[in-house]
Amino acid sequence: MNVEQVKAWLHGYQQRLSEVHELLDELDNRIGDGDHGTNMLRGFQVACAQMTEAATPSEAVHKLAMGLLSTVGGASGPLYATAFLRMSQTWREMEEVSLKDLSDGLNAALAGIQQRGSANVGDKTMVDVWAPSVECMLSDPTEHGLLEASRVARQAALNTRQLVARRGRASYLGDRSVGTCDPGSVSSAILFECLAITLVEGMEAGPWTAQVL
Repeated sequence: MNVEQVKAWLHGYQQRLSEVHELLDELDNRIGDGDHGTNMLRGFQVACAQMTEAATPSEAVHKLAMGLLSTVGGASGPLYATAFLRMSQTWREMEEVSLKDLSDGLNAALAGIQQRGSANVGDKTMVDVWAPSVECMLSDPTEHGLLEASRVARQAALNTRQLVARRGRASYLGDRSVGTCDPGSVSSAILFECLAITLVEGMEAGPWTAQVL
């Protein structure tokens, strides 16, 4: 994955956010502040614009992270920014990122997310998507593994519907958080989906609204 493919991935994600931000807001309205999609879209619009002059994958995701820190409110900004900062550190001085390097970067991102948010699998957060998806990539750093990671990410996001939230504003609802998919998990699954679309020929975006509402 060269710098142009990194930019294509993240610009593609920005475009998908423009299509699903209202869906993410609806999920967040049920168990959070109601603005996850709007915040994510605004943040990625600003942050993606800052990648224009980036010359390496590391530089691109570093610029993106800095943009997210300055524009995305709530917990999402710091968590996503931490993820991309950890990727940037892992890919330092690389002109191109192999699928093995990509897996290592995603794994470092997961560690950063968990450290920043103090969340584990089962807490109804984005970790519920990142953990199994990264495991797929680490065990099979190929296009097949990336496709499987995208599939696993989608299912993991849908599975958060049955979980009781233990972190963030949703945790205040206790058992009442059951029945709604975690919006951060859904936005994370879409990020993995966009990554697969960028790198695997023939991969297309799947529907979300009917599945999560």
